Amino acid sequence: MALTHVLLFHLLGVVSFFAGAAVVGTLQVAATRRERPSEVYALLRLAPVGAALVGTGALLTLGFGIGLAEHEGLGLSPAWIRAALGLWVAAMVVGGYGGRTARRARHLAARLAAGDDAPSSELHALVAARVPLWASYASGLMLLAILGLMVWQPT
Repeated sequence: MALTHVLLFHLLGVVSFFAGAAVVGTLQVAATRRERPSEVYALLRLAPVGAALVGTGALLTLGFGIGLAEHEGLGLSPAWIRAALGLWVAAMVVGGYGGRTARRARHLAARLAAGDDAPSSELHALVAARVPLWASYASGLMLLAILGLMVWQPT
């Protein structure tokens, strides 16, 4: 595969990764401002689309990023590449933790919306849980750190 193709797919992965993270993060924050389960569900039911973008982007960035490093003769030995890979793994784990609570909130909101659609303290507690929300923010910051490493490429 030509260098142009490898770079193009790597950049497509980057865009997909960031777009998915932005979609999921925006939906999570918007859901914290809603009371009725139907409103929460209307927002969070779109989160799997963002998660699919994150997953697709994650695979593209990893596969084609490693391919790009190999093509350039760098391999995985430079410290900045190893740091980026470590941050990539950490971002996936921490982001997955943050998304797990949102998924539980989505399922609860769907059940409550199908019922009386009355505000629920349990749903509000899930949606407004600070630790998972901060985990999602931390995952996004790790993505920015990876982008910084890719641009800066410290030796």
